[in-house]
Amino acid sequence: MKLHEVIKAIRLEMGLPQQALARELHVCFAMVNRWENQRSKPTKIAIHALAELAMSRKVAKELIKQLKELEFQDK
Repeated sequence: MKLHEVIKAIRLEMGLPQQALARELHVCFAMVNRWENQRSKPTKIAIHALAELAMSRKVAKELIKQLKELEFQDK
């Protein structure tokens, strides 16, 4: 999966709309929308925050692993 696909998969597994994920990560809704639609890439800090949130919400470990791997490949 590509970074934008992993971000969306994590969000959906947590059962959150984009607005709620944005609130959890302390970013605006438009930012999450841009990540998922490949118009921008999240910062390393945002990826780390998403990984932490995903771990706390018991998201599939494979998705979290992919997110962390893509953090370095996609830059």
